[in-house]
Amino acid sequence: MIMRNTDAIVNPVKSKKVSPIGPLAVMAATRIDLTSLCDQFNIAEDDFHRLFLSRLYRQQSFRESFCFVGPFIGAPYAVMLLETLIAWGARRVIFLGWCGAILQDVKIGDIVLPTSAIIDEGTSKHYAAADDGQSTPSTSVTTLIRQELEKTQTDFHTGAVWTTDAVYRETHAKVENYQKEGILAVEMELSALFSVAEFRSIDLGAILVVSDELSAFNWQPGFKDERFKQGRKTACEVVERLIRNEPQLG
Repeated sequence: MIMRNTDAIVNPVKSKKVSPIGPLAVMAATRIDLTSLCDQFNIAEDDFHRLFLSRLYRQQSFRESFCFVGPFIGAPYAVMLLETLIAWGARRVIFLGWCGAILQDVKIGDIVLPTSAIIDEGTSKHYAAADDGQSTPSTSVTTLIRQELEKTQTDFHTGAVWTTDAVYRETHAKVENYQKEGILAVEMELSALFSVAEFRSIDLGAILVVSDELSAFNWQPGFKDERFKQGRKTACEVVERLIRNEPQLG
């Protein structure tokens, strides 16, 4: 892939000290999911390369090399990681993260397959964001995730999510407005990651687990809920099966 020419003064570069990471990268937003993925592939927790404030784990013995990277939070930092992964060779990316439910029928522990993201963060506009205020994932990666969920008869929601920079400004008015628009959930990275992936001509899709609910206009955390723990387990297993079984991702 040829990187799009830009007039940026600072660009992501590949260090000579960094070995190839392979075409597939999984961005796990949380440390607990990152650890689960490493366990599934027998990757030692202390066998990582430091990437900014995150960890990058490589797996080079399975079919083709791939990597896991995380944890991270927020659009600007997630984009720093993604830009670096692209410069280092990533061409297909799966994002694994958590979200807060907005619609009443989206509950803690549910799986969300995003098909678009409302841009309410400040990074996307620097990547020629769409005029309609939304960014979209790769059709190919999203389709593979959907097929894997359907294959295992896993219930999931599909639709738009809302990406915000301001976790403490998820107001009653905004949540009510997005409910009327049928927006499923809120999170902090996806619209920017979708924007960058389109700008750099790489494929990126996402799978989210509902960790909390805002639909009743009060915050209901579910981080210790067994439904959430099961949802996380399911999402990690979906990612594992995709890596092991889908040659299109290798």
